[in-house]
Amino acid sequence: MKSNLPQLQGARVTLRRPTREDVDVRLALRRHKEIVEAYGGTFDPDAPFRREHAEAAIRYIEEQEYAWVIDAGRFIGHVRFHSIDRQDKRAALAIGIDDPTYLGRGYGTEAIRLALTHAFSTGLHRISLRVLASNTRAIACYRKCGFVEEGREREAALVNGRWEDDIIMGVLDREFGQS
Repeated sequence: MKSNLPQLQGARVTLRRPTREDVDVRLALRRHKEIVEAYGGTFDPDAPFRREHAEAAIRYIEEQEYAWVIDAGRFIGHVRFHSIDRQDKRAALAIGIDDPTYLGRGYGTEAIRLALTHAFSTGLHRISLRVLASNTRAIACYRKCGFVEEGREREAALVNGRWEDDIIMGVLDREFGQS
């Protein structure tokens, strides 16, 4: 899908559309237990991660209407909006940092703030997200960006054979500037 999304520049990250070079970087990053489980998946250390998996990951970003690669000198992940409702002026946010060396260092926070600034400047009123209750690092990041907990869906995800709650969080346009 051809997207008219602008490139967004922050202090340490650029949000941009994917390139072919991102496939090689994504392939080299492989999969990591902590990251797979944060996505709600079950990590299999014996499962191969091949070029076609990396190509599919980058193609998925390309195919989204409102998705950017998070670039910190190279691909480190992506951020996107989905479930966009223009009538109610809302959307849902999803982010993934695929390079574990960038976790917990503020790169996700910066990427989210750039994306939210863009979303609210285009007239959206509300952005929501879901996050596993066990993902305390992500929850802290979302709070830094102005998200507040709005609810909990009990035992919504089966991760490695155990049930996890989903936390539902949201931020309104008027709250975002205060974070």
